[in-house]
Amino acid sequence: MSHRSPGLARLAMTVLQPGFDGTEPPGWLLRALGEEGLGGTVLFARNLDGLGHTADLVARLRAENPAAVIAVDEEGGSVTRLQAARGSSWPGNRALGVGDDVEATGLVAREIGRLLASADITLDYAPVADVNANPANPVIGVRSFGADPELVSRHTAAWISGLQGAGVAACAKHFPGHGDTHTDSHHALPTLHASSRLLAERDLPPFRTAVAAGVRAVMCGHLLIPALDPENPATLSRRITTGLLREEMGFTGMIVTDAIEMRAVAALLPPGEIAVRALAAGADAICAGISAPGGENVHELRDAIVDAVREGRLGEERLAEAASRVLALSGWYASEAAARARATGTAARGAGHEGEELGLRTARAAIRVTATGAPSATNVTNVTGVTAAPSATKVTGTPGTTAVLSGPPLVVDIAPRLSEAVEPGLLTGLIGALTELLPGTVGHVVTVERPELPDLGDESRPLVMVVHDAARHPWVGELLARAVALRPDAVVVETGMPGEPSGAVYVTTNGISRASARAVARWLTGDQ
Repeated sequence: MSHRSPGLARLAMTVLQPGFDGTEPPGWLLRALGEEGLGGTVLFARNLDGLGHTADLVARLRAENPAAVIAVDEEGGSVTRLQAARGSSWPGNRALGVGDDVEATGLVAREIGRLLASADITLDYAPVADVNANPANPVIGVRSFGADPELVSRHTAAWISGLQGAGVAACAKHFPGHGDTHTDSHHALPTLHASSRLLAERDLPPFRTAVAAGVRAVMCGHLLIPALDPENPATLSRRITTGLLREEMGFTGMIVTDAIEMRAVAALLPPGEIAVRALAAGADAICAGISAPGGENVHELRDAIVDAVREGRLGEERLAEAASRVLALSGWYASEAAARARATGTAARGAGHEGEELGLRTARAAIRVTATGAPSATNVTNVTGVTAAPSATKVTGTPGTTAVLSGPPLVVDIAPRLSEAVEPGLLTGLIGALTELLPGTVGHVVTVERPELPDLGDESRPLVMVVHDAARHPWVGELLARAVALRPDAVVVETGMPGEPSGAVYVTTNGISRASARAVARWLTGDQ
């Protein structure tokens, strides 16, 4: 890159939002923020070590560039960065959708906003506004409010209002809708085979609602939608990004790409070309979650953008417009200082316990139970609020108050690798939650690397089988079937998308979170 274009180089740096490794900001990142005009950064769990450390880290970043857009994925439920070590204090979208209390959804989002505001984080890459039309979707699933566009729309609006009411910018994703896909875009390019009419009726309404609710940012997904653009993924499509989102839907805020290292686009083009084409299509910010140790890839992205402007493949006006939208989001954040002060002030800090109780209450509202009519032993007591029935006439109800477990159980947690949107190693937390309430609980984790059941014992000790998306992972389903055949008295807890009920009692939490684990543990033990 020539040194004759410092203005262009600075504009190019403004539109980049890279990640980094480690819990200390590397020198290249601090220099880029302070001297080169880098517009922001995205934080992951690998960077964070408790709320105090997170606040100190952000303060160091802002010391270099007070206007930096500091972003994070904090959806609640299974996708949490600030609470990855212990699990989110609040259930995720599907649980909120099942409970279907929009006021509660807004309160949960406000609590998440309060958490982020206390660390001075600008932008939350949330909420997920996708309509989960495909129950076997490998990457959205419980991250969606549900399969009904109207339900997803009203909860999306409530989530945005709650978060932004705490002075933190929201980002609706993954435009124009990732809910009806069979492929995880972290691994390959999904194709959404839907007519333009179906898209308009099913996938787009939550995003229209998000725009109307004043969402400050929208994230474009890496997916091919032939009805809208048969050649380009949404991230790289001017028809979708500019034509649909900007011109037809009237969105004026910041458009950010999903991470450009995801194989959906990384398998098609080099990183620099992805950035250039995304900007040309109408994106304003480029998310690059993985960076080289010395930040070399960030400077390569900068150079590719500058070269594209010089070559006439990217208009300088388009680049300047993109940079201005990044700065406008930063300006909005600065203007919301009073809202953050109210959210994190002395009185609000005393509401931490209330926030935990809110998480527990909303998680409890999402629990659904089916008594299958399978033989139950003395270690599984009657389930208040649920009518036992033959399998042909299963009855689903809400949790009651009578203990299901008569003593400390064996908890077998069959843990498939979750999508790459989720931090590696995240567990359901039910072993710990039950151990806290029933000392003597024994836990065993089964992984895909060692897909073997432990000795399930006899009916003298209750058995709790914990699974996630058992219907979508054949090996999980097979192990569960084997366990239930050996122990038909088992309590089965499904933390993902509900499947065919099995065991003596089948419980669905509709998501993974610390709140959900505590809520189901309390129900199983009768500790309300």
